[in-house]
Amino acid sequence: MKSIEIDDDLYAFIASQTKHIGESASQILRRLLLPEDGAAVNTPQATPAAPKVETAKATEAVKPAPAVKKTTAAAPKQPTKTAAPARTPKVAATAKPSPQAPVSEDIQTHKKNDIVDAVSQDALATFTKRVDQFLFILSAAHKLNANSFSQVESIVGKNRTYFAKSKEALLENGSSTNPKAIPDSDYWVVTNNNTAKKVNMLEQVLRKLGYAPEVVETVVNRFAPEGK
Repeated sequence: MKSIEIDDDLYAFIASQTKHIGESASQILRRLLLPEDGAAVNTPQATPAAPKVETAKATEAVKPAPAVKKTTAAAPKQPTKTAAPARTPKVAATAKPSPQAPVSEDIQTHKKNDIVDAVSQDALATFTKRVDQFLFILSAAHKLNANSFSQVESIVGKNRTYFAKSKEALLENGSSTNPKAIPDSDYWVVTNNNTAKKVNMLEQVLRKLGYAPEVVETVVNRFAPEGK
């Protein structure tokens, strides 16, 4: 028996042709190459398979379908309701007050006796000096008539001013005028007058503020019970 060398792939082919266990390589080759009739079997040569040509299938580009414009029927416009203009409430015409006729001096004087209540005899008795009583009465008159007290600035004497809103304004009449501030007000008054002159000044002040003659007389009598 002769030994031959064969390639591994041929040996693997021969081994794959084994029909039963124990079959030798010679038996396999004999069965394949020498059939029972002894004729050699011409093993057709395997025709090499034609190479597969991969034909690239042209992929037809899918064109996007044209967008269909949806035509939406416009809803009929509802007529816009115009808001009715707001009615401006009619304001009742206010009757303009007719210009008043000048008030006579008798009507301007008032009957109130508030100054009489304020300038009581007990209140005056708390002051020992006549000048302090004088200033107290003027202060009470200012408190009760603050809105109209400015009228007293019109009370003047011969070449002399009796009332002012500053001490300096009264000192222009001379340093001997002895100006003093009226308590609880922004007014000043000269005080170097005698009692009779002070009584006269008080009468003019109360009349300017609209007090009735009997009220003026009551207040003056309490200030100077002995008279002018």
